[in-house]
Amino acid sequence: MLDHSAQSGTHRLAERGPDNYSTPPVAVRALLRAETLPKKIWEPACGTGNIVGVLRDAGHHVYATDLHDWGCPDSRSGVDFLREICAPLGTITIVTNPPFKIAQKFVAHALDLCPRVIVLLRLAFLETQRRGPLFDRGVLARVHVFRNRLPMMHRHNCTGRRASSGIAFAWFVFDHNHRGPPALDWISGRD
Repeated sequence: MLDHSAQSGTHRLAERGPDNYSTPPVAVRALLRAETLPKKIWEPACGTGNIVGVLRDAGHHVYATDLHDWGCPDSRSGVDFLREICAPLGTITIVTNPPFKIAQKFVAHALDLCPRVIVLLRLAFLETQRRGPLFDRGVLARVHVFRNRLPMMHRHNCTGRRASSGIAFAWFVFDHNHRGPPALDWISGRD
């Protein structure tokens, strides 16, 4: 395989280490305006805690876990979400910004554990035949596309080229109670 990383200023996946692209708080506030969320929520890729903090400030009880310790307050590290066999007691909704390189696995596993899964992903997540079986379940209820670009999300401790804000993002809402095609709407990533 040809290595374009030297030409593009990016690092190979193996060299980059674990994904941690902190979610802009404005994106979580936009989700709160678009969706009614239950009191108890699980954030299984909590990172530094941006999603957790906004949800807790809004009165939600958030069970925060991550494989790595990125410093999220009141969270458990060392938890491999893909090996979890059940959701925390009383939790029916997962809200997260999963590592994109394993987003499909993350969403599929989350749907095995909770009836409602809400993930922040690149809009390009829709563009693949490989994810067809995930969408063929018929439980993608809504896609909230950001009208404007979100503030730049950089990899934790990034020392290379900075990411641009030219990537389109959306909140994908998967719900086991949903039937039919997903609804599409636009939300603002500005307060």
